[in-house]
Amino acid sequence: MALTSSDETDLLLPLYSGAHEASRFATFLERLRRRTQAVHAGLIFRQGDVPMHEATEIFAGLDLKAEARRHDLADVFILDRLPYDQLRPGRTYAISEFTDHDPAYKALRKTYAARIGIVDERIVRIVVGDGTSAWLLIASSQECTARDSALLSALAPHIAIALENFLTAERQRIRAAVSGEGLARAGAGWIVFDREARVLEIDENLAGALHRATGIAPRLGERIRGLAVAVERELVAEAAAMAAAIAADRTHASRGVTLTGDPRIDAVLRPAQALPAAARALPVMVAMCSLPAPRSADRAPRLAELHGLPRREAELAVALSDGQSIAEAAAAMGLTLETARNYSKKLYSRLGVRGQADLVRLLLTGPAAFA
Repeated sequence: MALTSSDETDLLLPLYSGAHEASRFATFLERLRRRTQAVHAGLIFRQGDVPMHEATEIFAGLDLKAEARRHDLADVFILDRLPYDQLRPGRTYAISEFTDHDPAYKALRKTYAARIGIVDERIVRIVVGDGTSAWLLIASSQECTARDSALLSALAPHIAIALENFLTAERQRIRAAVSGEGLARAGAGWIVFDREARVLEIDENLAGALHRATGIAPRLGERIRGLAVAVERELVAEAAAMAAAIAADRTHASRGVTLTGDPRIDAVLRPAQALPAAARALPVMVAMCSLPAPRSADRAPRLAELHGLPRREAELAVALSDGQSIAEAAAAMGLTLETARNYSKKLYSRLGVRGQADLVRLLLTGPAAFA
C-alpha cells in the first residue's frame, strides 16, 4: 500500500516531528488511532535485555497494561509480548497468529480481550539501523481490516527513519548532559560567537555565572551585556580578526581576556575549529571560560565520601583549597591553630600529599574536582 498525500500530511509530518514533542510522538499515535478507529495505538521501545512486558511504551488511547492489571490479567499481557522478538521486520501480524496454536492461551486471551474491550490487534516490528527494535501496535474494539495492516506495513520504513533520528538525538542529549556536568564540576564553560561577537551558543552553567555576575542573562543572537566597555570592544575586535583569519585560511593566535572581575571569569579566545554545514550564523570564535569556584555546602561531604576522610578534615581540605591559610581555616572552623595543624598532617597522610600546595593541586585537578 502506498501512502497518499493525505497520509503524508496527517501521519508522516507528526511522525517526523514527534521526537521534539513534550510527549514523544503523541500526535502521530493519536492520529493513527483515529485513522484506524482503534482504541489504542502504541509504540514500544526495548533497550538491551529488558523483558518485553517491561519495555518502554508510549501510546494514545486505552492503557492496555493498566487495564490488564485492573482485571488481574497481567499474565496475559506478558504472554502477548513474548513472540514480539521473533516477528519478521516490516510484516504486520494479527494477534490470532500468536494464539491459535495454543488452546489454553487462546481461551485465556479471549477472556482478557472481552474484559478490556479488545476484539483485534495488529503489530509490526521495526528494526532501526543499529539493530534496535521497536514495535507499532494498534488494538481495536472491532475486527481490523486489511487496509489497517497495509497501513502499518507502509509506515514501518518511515518509523525506522524517525526512530533512528530520535535515538541519535537521545545519544547526543546524553553526551551533552554528561559533558555539561563534567565541565561544571571542573569549573569550565564555553561560548560560541559569530563575527560580530554575538552569542550563537553558550554553556548553561556559564550563562548562569554571567547572569549572576552582570545581572543580565546572556541571550542568543546578542552580545553579552553588562560587561565593561573595554572587554566588549576586545571581544568584538577578536571576533572580527578571527573571522578574517578563517576566511583567509590562516591561523590566528589564542588570546586571554577577563570577562568579569567579581566574581572572576577568565576566558581563552580561539578560532572556531569545526565549521557547521548549516547554522543560524557562522561561528568564528570560541571562548573557553573558567567558572567561579563553587561554594556549595555539600563540597566537604562529597570530598569526605570520595576519599574516606573524617568530616572535619574534609572541611579543612575545602578551606585550604579555597586559598585560606591554616590559621585562617582554623579561625573559620572554630579550631585552635594546633588542632588545625594536627588535622592537616593527618589529611596530608591520608591523601598521600606532601603539603598544602600538593593538596590544592589534588583537589583542583584530581577526582575531587568532579565529585
